[in-house]
Amino acid sequence: MQDDVQIALRREAGSRLHVRVSGRTTLANTLAYWRAIADAIEAQPARELLLVDELTGPPLSAEEWRTLVAEVGPRLGQLRVAHVKPRGLETVEYCVLSAIGAGLQAQVFSDTQRASLWLSYGESPATPD
Repeated sequence: MQDDVQIALRREAGSRLHVRVSGRTTLANTLAYWRAIADAIEAQPARELLLVDELTGPPLSAEEWRTLVAEVGPRLGQLRVAHVKPRGLETVEYCVLSAIGAGLQAQVFSDTQRASLWLSYGESPATPD
């Protein structure tokens, strides 16, 4: 089906999980890829997640993000999350706020290289993304 989400997971050095997702932006697809991430973390723990989100379509609502984080967040432990949205950041404040509220270290980026640097070295100087 054309609306199905495609999920590619791979382990990288330094306890990093790299995930690339594509397909349509729906709550079901977003839940599917976050559940796959949580399953992978539970099977083999990681400290960092580099998530490249290439989903297309209207973004999830604030309430949908809260639902998602409430379900999946507790399964992620102390994971540090760099969520890359190369197609545009859209309205991501509630995504990050929901993650932080659930105890995750999370940041959203439009560029994979900057996201990877943030995962590796922490906060960077205050520059717009």
